[in-house]
Amino acid sequence: MSKSIHFMLSFLLALTAMGQATFSKAAGTDQCVILQSGVAKAWCPVCGMDLKMFYKTNHARLLENGVFHQYCSIRCLVVSLDSAAPDLSRIQVVDAHNEILIPVQKARYVIGSEVPGTMSGVSKLAFKSKREAKRFSHDHMGDKTVDFQAAYELAKAQLKHDNRMLTKKRESMIYPKGKMLYNKLEVSDLTFEPDASITEIKGTLLSRPNLSGLDQKQLQVLGLYIKDVILTTSEVTTAGPKMDIPRSAKCPVCGMFVYKYPQWAASLHPDGDPTPLFFDGVKDMMKFYLDPLNSKLSKSSQIQVTDYYSQSTIPGEQAFYVVGGDILGPMGKELIPFKQKDEAESFLKDHEATTLLTFQDITPEILKALAE
Repeated sequence: MSKSIHFMLSFLLALTAMGQATFSKAAGTDQCVILQSGVAKAWCPVCGMDLKMFYKTNHARLLENGVFHQYCSIRCLVVSLDSAAPDLSRIQVVDAHNEILIPVQKARYVIGSEVPGTMSGVSKLAFKSKREAKRFSHDHMGDKTVDFQAAYELAKAQLKHDNRMLTKKRESMIYPKGKMLYNKLEVSDLTFEPDASITEIKGTLLSRPNLSGLDQKQLQVLGLYIKDVILTTSEVTTAGPKMDIPRSAKCPVCGMFVYKYPQWAASLHPDGDPTPLFFDGVKDMMKFYLDPLNSKLSKSSQIQVTDYYSQSTIPGEQAFYVVGGDILGPMGKELIPFKQKDEAESFLKDHEATTLLTFQDITPEILKALAE
């Protein structure tokens, strides 16, 4: 590769990284509009998330009684409707470019960009201008642009999968922290209705003088722990550790910074080398691993991948991999890893994927097909 081409590729990668770093889903100004009222107006009534932190994916719905509910995401809007057909005349969405509420009939959604989804594995960001939507899609590796109805149907189709993913995340990250706060703050004397919403629970917590100093994250994890565990007697499970990715680590196959994609990260530690190699996905790792030129790699090389649901690090040789479907990684089609075979099988059905593989099943021919 010539120096000029190498420089241009490095420059383009740097621009991509800058684009990721500069986009935030939080409100960029103090002018964000919250249509809800009351003590819980700052939180999504479905999941309890801070609406200002996820303002650029907010949706608002006017209920039959004339009261507005505002949601952090289209996913929570879908949950609130509970299979009812959406009345588009009563729904608004925040334009992610201008940060204003617009009728959903005028919105154009960018699906599947590199920006993480809100309460979903696939991001869905709305724009009033088709030009802005196309520009954002181009700059942030979006898959396509669609109207509200198509975005809504996609969110409905992904709901089962997203709920499973959220449960895994809460079990591994949220509930253990919530349990620690629950025990530390001695709030077991507080009583809640069995069907209390997350916003009602958080409002009650804030009404207690010794809890008024909790920050938003603490309040959220404590509220979720009370709702999902204390009020439902759910069991809390513990996931394994996350992959420790250096910020300087670049994928040796595509050159992307791996720490930007922790949910897809894989690593390979050649026997005898002092440090592991990190990859932005299993596909690139397997390209490297199966390359005949990398003769120093042996069966004793330690391979780690990231379980899709729990986001914990698992042995690559013991994982199950799903190919196909509607979920894409940083470099497009991926080998999506799972620790449990039944979870891989459920994902395959939910996302109309094509194949379930073991590590030993992965061949250069499969990798070639994924690149097409």
